[in-house]
Amino acid sequence: MRQQHTASTPRARGVDLSPGREGGNGLARYVVAAALARTADGGAVVAVVLLVTSSGGSGTLAGVLGACITAPHLLGPFVARPLDLTRDGRKVIAAACLLYATALTAGVLTYGHAPAVLTGLLLAGAGTCGPLLTGGISSRLPAIVGPRPRLRTQRRAQGWDVATYGIGGTVGPSLVAALSGWVSPTAAALALAVGAATAAGGVLLLPFTAPSHGGDRSAILRPGATLALMARTGPLRRTVYLTMTVALSVAALPITAVHMTKILGVEPATAAVLTAAYGLGNLTGSIAVMVFPLTGDPDRLMHRLALGVVAGLLTVTASPAFTVTVAAYALTGILNSFFFASTLAARTEYAPSGARGQVFIWVAALKITSGSAGTALAGSLTGVTVQLPLVVGLLAVSAAVVAATVETRFGRAGEKHP
Repeated sequence: MRQQHTASTPRARGVDLSPGREGGNGLARYVVAAALARTADGGAVVAVVLLVTSSGGSGTLAGVLGACITAPHLLGPFVARPLDLTRDGRKVIAAACLLYATALTAGVLTYGHAPAVLTGLLLAGAGTCGPLLTGGISSRLPAIVGPRPRLRTQRRAQGWDVATYGIGGTVGPSLVAALSGWVSPTAAALALAVGAATAAGGVLLLPFTAPSHGGDRSAILRPGATLALMARTGPLRRTVYLTMTVALSVAALPITAVHMTKILGVEPATAAVLTAAYGLGNLTGSIAVMVFPLTGDPDRLMHRLALGVVAGLLTVTASPAFTVTVAAYALTGILNSFFFASTLAARTEYAPSGARGQVFIWVAALKITSGSAGTALAGSLTGVTVQLPLVVGLLAVSAAVVAATVETRFGRAGEKHP
């Protein structure tokens, strides 16, 4: 039942093909392009919120315009199909980067000079391109490391990919905060737009790979059919629900950070230290994955590393002092990076080539949806008790791991694989 996965795994074939000079250069270009694109995507919502609030706009308007950037990520699966249909996926992603930069620039410059509805529509246009800047770029990674790379080479490349997400999530908001203070939020947003436009050039310089459809575009699945394929394919199904539950659980960390300062007896402003520790932990974990690539079957790795996230959340919940809580936040960030790397490996190794772009973006969109739900849930549960969102999160992940383990152990004979 696992013949296809075994056949497509470098370990099984005994192939030792590390990237040559072009492959190494391709990975370097990939890292630069992905980091620029994800920095723009990660910092844009902060820039929009600061733009509105610094000019006297209401918090409601700031939230609505910020949502115009983030909410369209849910449309990712429906804008991903061109990646699998086109002859050259690089052009689709590069066009998305340019459109993102143009729409973000127009949205920012029209704010205060045109109806807010127009600004919102322009920002929504940028947000619609967001999935191609995240999961879309990740789908190009297999072409860079080659069709049959060494497992260690492939996993190290995925570690670099995790690092670009970490850079985007930490450098993006930090850059916006710095430029907003030194110059203005408008300048910060325009800097992000320049980064996204530059990323377009970097994407076009990535190695070309022939389309998987071989000229038969009718073989490319539609979004609904791709989701159905993921639902009936054991490893991909587990990738989806483990990713979603972990995203839901860690989304509580920034919310609970603010409230935990009260029970820890420190100033509310120190909540920023906790969120920064989590972000730095994510970045540290991604570096660790680059230096020491994950080994083993991605399906099993996801189970074990999800339990690692549970351990991190449990440490945060039970920490008795502020310094311990800071360390617990950093530890959870590190473990979440390891888990994320294992999900990238799962998407790469289990997704059929004809739907790989859509699978990457489907998982990313569902992850964002679950993270948003986790933020909302944490906001409502902290009114009961500060630790409740963390307890709910770690119980949810534990239940998902149990379900995945039972599936793997007892359901393998009946599982379908792409």
